[in-house]
Amino acid sequence: MTTTLIPAGAKTAVTPKRRRERQGPAWVFLSPWVLGAIVLTLLPMAVSLYLSFTDYDLFNPPRWVGLRNYVQMFTEDPRYWRSVTTTLTYVVIAVPLQLGLALVVALALKSMKRGKAFYRSAFYAPSLLGASMSIALVWRAIFNDGGTVDNLFGTGGWVNRPGWALLAVALLTVWQFGAPMVIFLAGLQQIPPELYEAAAVDGAGKWRQFLSVTVPMLSPVLFFNLVLQTIQAFQVFTPAFAIGAGKGGPADSTLVYTLYLYDRGFVASHMGYASAMAWVLLIVIGAVTAVLFRTSRSWVFYASEGDR
Repeated sequence: MTTTLIPAGAKTAVTPKRRRERQGPAWVFLSPWVLGAIVLTLLPMAVSLYLSFTDYDLFNPPRWVGLRNYVQMFTEDPRYWRSVTTTLTYVVIAVPLQLGLALVVALALKSMKRGKAFYRSAFYAPSLLGASMSIALVWRAIFNDGGTVDNLFGTGGWVNRPGWALLAVALLTVWQFGAPMVIFLAGLQQIPPELYEAAAVDGAGKWRQFLSVTVPMLSPVLFFNLVLQTIQAFQVFTPAFAIGAGKGGPADSTLVYTLYLYDRGFVASHMGYASAMAWVLLIVIGAVTAVLFRTSRSWVFYASEGDR
């Protein structure tokens, strides 16, 4: 009887049949996710793309109209452009304020000695509740005529003033700073204390340490939160729907993009037009995300790479 010795480090050939046998269990466990992705994501996206080139009112069969929905959207619909302007204004206001507040609270929690777990949970709670319609209606009552804000500051009802209604919507988003705060706190706890000690030895004060140590080391987390919150801000719906009474009022000041999409699709029954709007929103979000990733090379610092 002869024995064939396989040299150490040598790779044995894997036949296609054996490779399929190894991959079989993996596909069994992945099948629910794959099926869900096809049925709940890819198939509806394909149907939506087809409907964007049709005239469809939810009751009659779709009628192919080519690019008419897109042409009408960009050249014949002034409310569409108002919704774009309102959404961009909302993103510019809400995202920086939310991330700034989340970072400030995370820095405060990091320096706390006692009660950190309680305050972390308390500040995170609005992120779990803020997306509900009930909270949005309470928020509308707070900023309405005779509401809490009016009684305390005498500024009148924000929800009835075109110049202030969108700010009320943005403040509801800012109030939900718990999720990015927790992520910031986790990032702050990963910064080596030795860096602060070295900066202090060099004579750096708290502000210089924040700029020279905290911000660069926290930049990957900041970038992650920025991308995530920007994408969510472009898709805001519930606060604007509640505060604007479902119509984008007053004077279309809360007519964000998704609210106008809902109006065209489910109120006016122009589902083909709404589908075209949805695909434009998808492309815009993808483009903004790509720009953020492209520009991140100049300001996001990864310690493992040793450069910016």
